[in-house]
Amino acid sequence: MKYIIASDIHGSFTYAEKLINVFNEEKADKLILLGDILYHGPRNDLPDGYAPKKVFALLNEYKNNIICVRGNCDAEVDQMVLEFPIMADYVVLENGNNAIFVTHGHVYNEDNLPKLNKGDVILHGHTHLVVCKNLGDVTYINPGSIALPKDGNHGYIVFENGKFTFKTVDGAILNEFNSL
Repeated sequence: MKYIIASDIHGSFTYAEKLINVFNEEKADKLILLGDILYHGPRNDLPDGYAPKKVFALLNEYKNNIICVRGNCDAEVDQMVLEFPIMADYVVLENGNNAIFVTHGHVYNEDNLPKLNKGDVILHGHTHLVVCKNLGDVTYINPGSIALPKDGNHGYIVFENGKFTFKTVDGAILNEFNSL
């Protein structure tokens, strides 16, 4: 299974469209969204191409391919227009003998880890910064923000065969991590 992982679209049609193009070009099976889909939030400037109605229409076309968790800017009203579930605080994916704990990051994060086992991964967005680091027995991974990155890297992750590849929307590889 090949996954594209992204976070913090914040209503940017510009970057939602680029993400869908990447999803199609990479021939991925699933798109994992780490929350903050439609609303830009009170602390953020409007992202380039802010058009939440166009974002939900585009993403709804891929509803059968999307796994999503709730971000701190996501609400029940967003779920009313999105045709795939977005209100779960976390999802756990199998990764060989280990787990990938998928969440947004505003509840569970590197300072408030969920119950994880040695070799597990916590994957979240929220901070808008690309991160891959060991936290003792677990690894913390963050793709940053596709639309409002704090480090300038409009990026995402490709996850396939136990390997996380961090890329920018223009195809540059930022980092790679083998989890198995």
